[in-house]
Amino acid sequence: MPGAFHCLRPSLKRKRKPKRRGSNHPKKTSESTNLAADDAAGGGDASFDLKSSASASTASAGGRGGGGCLVQPLGNLLLAAARRANLRDSGLGALRPLPDDLILDVLGLLPARDLGALSAASKAFYVISSHDPLWRAIVLADLGGNFAFAGSWRATYIAAASGRAHCPPRALEIKGFYSDYLFQSWLCANMEMRTEWLDRDTIDRRRGLSLEKFIAEYEEPNWPVLLEGCLDTWPALQKWTREYLLQASAGKEFVVGPVSMPLDRYFLYADNVQEERPLYLFDAKFAEKVPEMGSDYEVPVYFQEDLFKVLGEERPDHRWIIIGPAGSGSSFHVDPNSTSAWNAVIKGAKKWVMFPPEVPPPGVHPSADGAEVTSPVSIMEWFMNFYGACRTWEKRPIECVCRAGDIVFVPNGWWHLVINLEESIAITQNYVSRRNLLNVLDFLKRPNASELVSGTKDRVNLHDKFRNAIDAAYPGTISELEVEAQKKAAARKKKTAFWDSAVDANTGGFKFSF
Repeated sequence: MPGAFHCLRPSLKRKRKPKRRGSNHPKKTSESTNLAADDAAGGGDASFDLKSSASASTASAGGRGGGGCLVQPLGNLLLAAARRANLRDSGLGALRPLPDDLILDVLGLLPARDLGALSAASKAFYVISSHDPLWRAIVLADLGGNFAFAGSWRATYIAAASGRAHCPPRALEIKGFYSDYLFQSWLCANMEMRTEWLDRDTIDRRRGLSLEKFIAEYEEPNWPVLLEGCLDTWPALQKWTREYLLQASAGKEFVVGPVSMPLDRYFLYADNVQEERPLYLFDAKFAEKVPEMGSDYEVPVYFQEDLFKVLGEERPDHRWIIIGPAGSGSSFHVDPNSTSAWNAVIKGAKKWVMFPPEVPPPGVHPSADGAEVTSPVSIMEWFMNFYGACRTWEKRPIECVCRAGDIVFVPNGWWHLVINLEESIAITQNYVSRRNLLNVLDFLKRPNASELVSGTKDRVNLHDKFRNAIDAAYPGTISELEVEAQKKAAARKKKTAFWDSAVDANTGGFKFSF
């Protein structure tokens, strides 16, 4: 095994200091370690379906095709007919008592050469050190976006370090390694979306909706809607093939996760990767980089009032092109700066799950000040472990599959998760209308605005700049909206007071006075 790493050159310098790596980026493929349960690969467990590319003989933790080690869930060890030992326990030495996620955190501190050397220490370390998210973090830290994906992150690094295409070493025949953590990582990367996750469609679908009705029925009540037929006049709907985008963007780089890379390299990655959390192309400056792309679409009439425009060049980032393979997407979050948003699918299809502002999704735990959110590692993990809980909730999520030509309106404050069901291209924009202006101003002046505000360099002064610009461009607007908001609040309070007096708190029945 050490021979596979003889080509790692010390001259490969890091672009930034290494960070903790490992447990937050699970992955499937490898050139050495297969990850599959006997039942999972053989179809014995009907509770999940694997992608056609996943099988016990091809799936592995560090690259494609060539492993002989089946990493199985611990339940298989407990239910085995014959008594057997876990290779993990005998091969980790003093690290045996540590959970696998913590071991991966420790290994994530190692540079590539040391991680490669550790894989020769024992069969157990060979399995764990081949865990591909470790190598993903190394590639992104050392190479940035200057890499050609070679089927796995481990193989990608070796190819870059050696200066030649990597020929996978002879596979080691390793059996008897049991780990729930590593197995779930592989399972999440290889599961198909279940039918019951896709069938629920609870969103309002509207076509030909007037602007007045959109405002009255959705924007004012702050309620999601899927709008059909809004993209029919967009040139992008027909033009944005891979060939066109590659030609139009030649020489330009786009933001992909923590790095930037040209579109051809991203497509190479997207065509060959199968991991739990695929890298997502999410670029806020695409129209400046490629003006032709900015002219291939227009903002739908429903969203053309965007008051952040008064800030000119100082407005926060507000529009993005989004490209990703099947399985990529965004885990639960609330859109920045208390803005509302729209998301238009140009190619592909996206599954949406949305919860109202007062209902954090199951498994998602925001901090009291909203600055941090704790959530499952990946989107598929959330579906596997938490989606079923929503069925019993009084306030169930709004769900839909948005396909090419459709737009989803995301009201301010709504939690939403999005996963691509196939390779997808979309445009999304965040905006501020009169219906949402007071919410945005309140958000921008929070005590911890320096932590919460995003998309701009001047987080602290954005509130004052925005309010002053609105007062200059639309005198009296803020005061009018504040008076209107006070009237609505008084009306709601009056309505509540009436029902409090009409209902007997002790019996739950009505009281009548004559």
